[in-house]
Amino acid sequence: MMPDSKKRYLQTYIARVNRVIDYIEENIDKDLSLERLAEVAQFSPFYFHRIFSAMVGETLYGFIQRVRVEKAAAKLILNPTKSVTDIAFECGFSSAPVFARAFRETFNMSASDWRSGGHLGYGKNSEPKSKESQSVGNIRQDFEVKAHYNQGTVQQMWRIEMKNKEIQTNVEVKDMSEMHVAYIRHIGPYRGDHGLFDRLFNKLMAWAGPRGLLRFPETKVLTVYYDNPDITDESKLRTDACITVPEDTQAEGEIGKSTIPAGKYAIAHFEITPDQYQDAWNAVYGGWLPESGYQPEDGPCYELYLNNPKEHPQGKHVVDICVPVKPL
Repeated sequence: MMPDSKKRYLQTYIARVNRVIDYIEENIDKDLSLERLAEVAQFSPFYFHRIFSAMVGETLYGFIQRVRVEKAAAKLILNPTKSVTDIAFECGFSSAPVFARAFRETFNMSASDWRSGGHLGYGKNSEPKSKESQSVGNIRQDFEVKAHYNQGTVQQMWRIEMKNKEIQTNVEVKDMSEMHVAYIRHIGPYRGDHGLFDRLFNKLMAWAGPRGLLRFPETKVLTVYYDNPDITDESKLRTDACITVPEDTQAEGEIGKSTIPAGKYAIAHFEITPDQYQDAWNAVYGGWLPESGYQPEDGPCYELYLNNPKEHPQGKHVVDICVPVKPL
């Protein structure tokens, strides 16, 4: 077992690196110099570059470049009317040629080819898909989307049913308040690893409990996702297991603290089994979004957990999938 002093030192390093990753995520369109990021980490620039590479598994520049390119790749698909150049600048590239070169080096195609259908044949974590088998028309046939209004609030809502699968959901768009969260971060694969999330949340709860931070039902439990698993290599996927905490809560060690911004979110409500999470996300992005009149807004999406599955008669997970959106 690691001595307490060594464990404490390691947690301090993890906390400082996580602060930098958070800062990059929140300022991806700005000048992310080594000097500024080292200041955030409270290390000297010379040593911080080496520390980051050793702990994250890629250089600081490589990490920033990869996140920028992958964010641009997602924006190109989800914002079809926005110019490639505008997206490049939004993601922090200094010029269109710099972006074009970085994009081609990452995806082996131009940004225009990616947007016009090249992404359908690209898969970091799966066998390449043919454009024919994954055409938008074929994907859309898996869902039935019906819009209606809540008579009590005159709020538009959508009902989605996945054909050939017992999954259905109601979706509504509403304003969500800012949330302050304590998190424990995982970098790496997570699909199908249900034990991973149990371990992360058990560790987070063990920290929060003695500090009086577990105040259910006021305390919310959620998982925040920063990367698209169809674009980012699964070894580099960033995921935070979170609980909401008071704003003045002090983070420590590997427990970080961040803020989920207020804004307009699409909220899709599901009751699903553990192996249906991917289908639920597909229902939101492939079923609801194309017919909604909305497009994704910048910012992380998250799963908000509303029950203890062990207490559900069928062991189902009651969860809201929350995606920041703006009008198309």
